[in-house]
Amino acid sequence: MGAPPVSAADRALARPRRRPLAALAALLALVAVGAAMLVTLATPTPRPADAPAGEFSAGRAYRTVQTVAQRPHPAGSAANDQVREHLVGALRGLGLETEVQDTVAPEAGQLSGAAGGATVARVRNVVARLPGTASTGRVFLVAHYDSVQTGPGGNDDAAGTSTVLEVARALAAGPRPRNDVVFVLTDAEEACLCGAAAFAASHPLAADGGVVLNLEARGSTGPVIMFETSRNNAELVAAFGRGAPHPVGTSFAVEIYRALPNDTDFTAFLDNDFVGLNSAYIDGGAIYHTPLDTPAAMDRGSLQMHGDNALGLAREFGRTDLTALRAGHDASYFPVPGGLVRYPGWLTWPLAALAVLGVLALGWLVRRTGRAGTGRLFAGFGLALVPVVAAPVAAQLLWAGITALRPGYAELLDPYRPVWYRLAVVALAATILLAWYALARRWAGPAALAVGGLGWLALLGVVLAALVPGGAYLATLPALAGALAGLVALRTRIDGPWPVVAVTLAGAVAVVILLPTVVLLFPALGMAMGGVAALFAVLLGLAALPVLDLLHPAAGGQRGLVAARARRLGALPAVAAALAATVFAGVGLAVDRFDADHPVPTHLMYALDADTNEAQWLTRESDPQPWTDGYVDGPAKIDGFPGLGDPDLRGGQAPAANLPAPTVQVLADTTAGGLRTLRLRLLPQRTVRLATLHVDATTAEVTRAEVAGREVPVGRQPGVEEASLDRWGFGIVFHAPPAEGVEITLTVRPRAAKVALRAMDASDGLEGLPGFRKRPAGVGVVGSHTSEMLAVARTYPF
Repeated sequence: MGAPPVSAADRALARPRRRPLAALAALLALVAVGAAMLVTLATPTPRPADAPAGEFSAGRAYRTVQTVAQRPHPAGSAANDQVREHLVGALRGLGLETEVQDTVAPEAGQLSGAAGGATVARVRNVVARLPGTASTGRVFLVAHYDSVQTGPGGNDDAAGTSTVLEVARALAAGPRPRNDVVFVLTDAEEACLCGAAAFAASHPLAADGGVVLNLEARGSTGPVIMFETSRNNAELVAAFGRGAPHPVGTSFAVEIYRALPNDTDFTAFLDNDFVGLNSAYIDGGAIYHTPLDTPAAMDRGSLQMHGDNALGLAREFGRTDLTALRAGHDASYFPVPGGLVRYPGWLTWPLAALAVLGVLALGWLVRRTGRAGTGRLFAGFGLALVPVVAAPVAAQLLWAGITALRPGYAELLDPYRPVWYRLAVVALAATILLAWYALARRWAGPAALAVGGLGWLALLGVVLAALVPGGAYLATLPALAGALAGLVALRTRIDGPWPVVAVTLAGAVAVVILLPTVVLLFPALGMAMGGVAALFAVLLGLAALPVLDLLHPAAGGQRGLVAARARRLGALPAVAAALAATVFAGVGLAVDRFDADHPVPTHLMYALDADTNEAQWLTRESDPQPWTDGYVDGPAKIDGFPGLGDPDLRGGQAPAANLPAPTVQVLADTTAGGLRTLRLRLLPQRTVRLATLHVDATTAEVTRAEVAGREVPVGRQPGVEEASLDRWGFGIVFHAPPAEGVEITLTVRPRAAKVALRAMDASDGLEGLPGFRKRPAGVGVVGSHTSEMLAVARTYPF
C-alpha cells in the first residue's frame, strides 16, 4: 500500500508543535555558530614590546615597520639602500650569518609588459641563516623589503619584513631547531619578483630546495589567510593545521589563486621546485600601493597574527623531517572554531557522488511520504535556480549604481569603508532569497523547495569537483548534510523536536563552511565582484531553507483572512531584509566619502619625446576624474614609449621639460653570416627607477640578447609583413639600473641599413614639471606601478 495522504500543512521537513519557539531556538543556534566562525576569523590582541622573548610581539615588530616604511623605497633607490643597511645590521645583531646577494636577475612571471622582450633588475637580497642541529633540509622565511614608488609600504611589505626579523629574534633566543632556518628579505619584488628569482635560482643556500613560508600583505587589516600552496600539499596543510595558532586558509582559495594571473615572490620559488605556503592579510585594500600605506594604517592585530603563524610554522617545520613533505595529493581543507578540517583530495568525487545520491534519496522519500509529487519536486528544483541567478545579478547592479554615484570607486580595490556596502550585498541576497521563498513556498511546498535547493548545491559540487576540486566541499558538504538531515527528519515524528534538531545541525554545517567564504570573498575580490559573495550567501540560504521555513506560518490549508494574514507574515522577513539593504547602502554612501584622509585616486604620467621635444600628460583612467581631466583630452598616441606597456591611455599636450634622455653607447659592432652583433651601454643621465631599450622591428629582428652578461629570451617577434603594424618587436626593461649603466648585447638580422633603437628611462614624481598643479586635498594617487612616472625617450639609429 502507498503512504497515507498528507495535508498541505505537513509538506515541511520539520513542523514542530511550538513553531515560534522552535524557530527562535534554531535561529539562535545558527547565530551562535556564525558568531563562533567570525571569532575564528578575528585577529588576536597584539602583544606588547615587553612580551616574553620566546613569543612574537607585534609591539617589537612594529618598531621595524616604522623604520622600514618611513618613506617610499623602491628597488635601487637611496631609501632602499638605507632600509637594507638597517636589516643587515639587525640580523647580524642577532648573531646570524648574514650576507647581501648582489646580482642581476630576470623576472619571475611576466609583469612588465615589455613588448616581446624581457625584464631584468639589479637586486640586493638580504640573506641570514640559523643553522639547525641535525638538518633534514631548509626552511625559508621570505618577505620583500622594497616598496612601490607611490607609497612607503607600511603593510606591503614592511609587515612581512618586520615579521621575519621578529621571528628570527625569537628563534635565535631559544633552542636551536633541528633544520636550518634561512631568512630571505628580497629586493625588487614590486618591480618584477627579480630578487626572489635570483635567490631561488642561484643562491647556494637554495640549491637543494626546501620549504618556503612567504609573508605578504595586500591591505591594512583582516585575518592572515594562507591562500596559496605548492602542488601535492597534503602534508604541508597538515603541518599548517598543527603549527599555525590561527590556521585560516581554504583549499578553495588555493584553487582560485592558481587560476589567477597574480604573482608574488612565492611564484619564483615554485618555479624552482620548492614547496611551501603563501600567506597574507588582504582587507583594507583601498590603501594598497598608495601613499596611505603608512605604519599608522596598519592593524597591529593582523601583524600579530602574521607573526604568531610564522613563528609557529617555523618551529613546526624546524622540527619536521622535511624529506617527507611531498605527498602525492592535494588536501581539501577549511577553518572551523579551534582548528582546521582537512581530508584527502581523493575523497572529493566520492563525497560529491554521495551528496547527489543523498539528495535523490531525500527526493524519493519526500515523494513517498506524500509531501511533494514528482511535478512539485521538478518545479522546486527549477525554481531554486531563480535566487542563484538573481542575487549575483542584483549585487552587480547595486554596485554599478553606487559607482555611478561615486566614480572614484572604479580605481580602488575596495572602498575605504567597505563594511556597510558588504552588509548591503548580503541583505540584498537575503531579500531575493526570502521574497522568492515567500512567493514559491505555498505553490511548490517547502519540502520540494528544500530538495530543489539541495539539488543545486549537489550539482554545483559535481561541477566544482571537475573544475576546482579544492572548492567542491563548499557545495558538497552542505548538500550532504542537508540530505542526511532531511532523511532523519522524515523518519521521525514530524511534530517532535528531532526534525528541528536535524535541520538545524545541517544549517550549522552550511554556516561553518559558507559564512567564512562569504566574509573572505569580499576583500579577496573587492566590491566590483560582490556578486560572487552574493552567490555564496544564497547557497548558504538554500542549505538552511528548512530552518528559514520555521519563520513562516504552516504551509497550506489556509483560506480567506487566515491565508491573507499568513501571506503578510511570510513577506515580513523579505521586507525587513530589503529595508536593511537600503539602509546599509545609504549609510555606506553617507560615511564613505572622499576627503583629505580618504582621497579619490587619480593616475597621471608625463612622457617627453627627446627626438621632437614634445611632451604629453598620460593617464590610464578611462573616465578621468575632474583633476585628471584638466590634463588630458582624448586617446593618447604613445607609439614612441613602448616601455610603458599600456596602449590604452588618454593624453594631453604638456610643456616640454629640460630633461636629458638616456644615451646608448656602442661598445662593439660586428657582422658575420648575415647577423649583426651590437654591444651597447644603456646609460640614464639622471636618477631613474627603470630604463628600457626596444628595437624597431621594421629595421631588425633580434635573434639573441644578453643583459649584463645574462642571456634573456627574445620571444616571438613580428615578421617583415607584420613589422609595420607591430613596430616594437623586442624590448628590455631594466629595473634599478646601476650608475654605470647597463651593458646589452643584441644579435640582429637587419631589415634596413640602420638598426633603430628606442631608449627610455623613467623616474618618479611630477612636482617641479612645467604645467603641473599640485593635487588638492581630497585628490590622491592610485596604487599603480606607473603612477607619477616621468618618462623620457630618444631614438638611436646605428
